Amino acid sequence: MNIIVVKDYKELSERACSIIENQIEMRAASVLGLATGSTPLGTYQELIQGYEEGRTDYSRVSTFNLDEYIGLSPDHPQSYRYFMNQKLFSHINISDENTYIPDGKAEDLQKECIRYERLVEEIGPPDLQLLGIGENGHIGFNEPGTSFESETHIVQLTDSTREANARFFSSMEDVPTQAVTMGIRSILKSRRILLLASGERKATAIKQFIESERTEQFPASSLKDHQDMTLIVDQAAYQKAIEKET
Repeated sequence: MNIIVVKDYKELSERACSIIENQIEMRAASVLGLATGSTPLGTYQELIQGYEEGRTDYSRVSTFNLDEYIGLSPDHPQSYRYFMNQKLFSHINISDENTYIPDGKAEDLQKECIRYERLVEEIGPPDLQLLGIGENGHIGFNEPGTSFESETHIVQLTDSTREANARFFSSMEDVPTQAVTMGIRSILKSRRILLLASGERKATAIKQFIESERTEQFPASSLKDHQDMTLIVDQAAYQKAIEKET
């Protein structure tokens, strides 16, 4: 595991952007695994700027997103398809047909899980998977207790995860209770993994990630044995984690 400690969120986003752009430079038809949430937003802004400056061509790139809420249509403002379109895809020259996100409105959700996992196998797996980390160690929507052998599956969202996401919805009642998510085994198929963590709120999770053994009670710990895993963490998160050791 490689750990890169940076000054702040801006530098974290710049370093993540540079790694992703280098991947595409090495392989124009790269497959990228992407995440939603607040952590990768700065990275996506940097990628857009790089595209506008002519640094990167996305015309042959394919992407897979980790997850999608069940019950939200692609045009729902809080769906992850809408998020990705607004925050990245519509600003770069990537083909819509090459951007893959689970269908949260599929009539048969079990079949959708199988379909999505098959796509990951056929088109991917990702050359580079971008991840954030939840305060309880979740990656994607894989909550504590998720099997390390899990592939794309339906998950019941915990109260803590729903509460964390409630700020994006009109009320707590509007927050979906289920999602389709790539499983931990799905994520670990990626050739490279890039984990991002920023801010004091992630300090406890980072401390546990660095110190813990692999345990299904802390899903992010599954990444520790990956053959090519990089953690980029800012000082606010990393130094707080160090303080907790003393």
